[in-house]
Amino acid sequence: IDTVLKAADAADVIFLGEQHDDAVGHAFQAEVFKRIVEKNAGRRQVVLSLEMFERDVQTVIDEYLAGLISENHFLLSSRPWGNYKTDYRPLVELAKEKNLPVVAANAPRRYVNMVSRGGRSKLDGLSKEAKSWLPPLPYNEASAEYAKKFKALMGPSAEAQMGIDNILSSQSLWDASMAYWISESLKKHRGALVVHLNGSFHTEGRLGTVEQLLKYRSKTKAVVVTMLYESDFKTFDPAKHSNLGDFVILTDAAVPRSKR
Repeated sequence: IDTVLKAADAADVIFLGEQHDDAVGHAFQAEVFKRIVEKNAGRRQVVLSLEMFERDVQTVIDEYLAGLISENHFLLSSRPWGNYKTDYRPLVELAKEKNLPVVAANAPRRYVNMVSRGGRSKLDGLSKEAKSWLPPLPYNEASAEYAKKFKALMGPSAEAQMGIDNILSSQSLWDASMAYWISESLKKHRGALVVHLNGSFHTEGRLGTVEQLLKYRSKTKAVVVTMLYESDFKTFDPAKHSNLGDFVILTDAAVPRSKR
């Protein structure tokens, strides 16, 4: 962890790429965030940014952090993931305790679904308010390398390939949204360190969200941590694990998973 923290000192953003049900990975994330907060207390603003909350609930998060609404109403209104209480609540509560900003970085899922069904042009018909929850339109396309990786993940099935371009566009909306709101946070909080949590695919190999961030803010210094669970977690396989991130953390696949 000390090596990761040292790298974060020289960065604007540290991406913690998780497997969403990896209990060990979540424990690692919580410890990294806690120690970053402790290390930077009184000297550098720390911002927590989360894929797990959609942009249209930012006001709800802000109201909760400010103590204006109860945790019960926060949870009722913010559409938290099923594993929020075990895996993300500790970080949000620490941010609340230390008066740190928390960013709802993801695009609203209903609009991601709209793109996957009908293409990115469908977003043009949204209201001004709805568009305010998205990155500026038109958002950037996926890189050729990221598109190749995504299509390989989707597999060769005819059904998947038939709508692959729209599905890739919806994936890129996720990436662009997270990247845009990170860039806006760095603009708002000069000199801050953003700690961003996301599914590892979004940032593996410095692709996806990392690429999109550099389009919004070209000089951003980013550290990418990728966490994967493996049955043989004590063995680093260069052919499999190299180039997935600046740091690759292998966790024990035998440990019971978080329940989403």
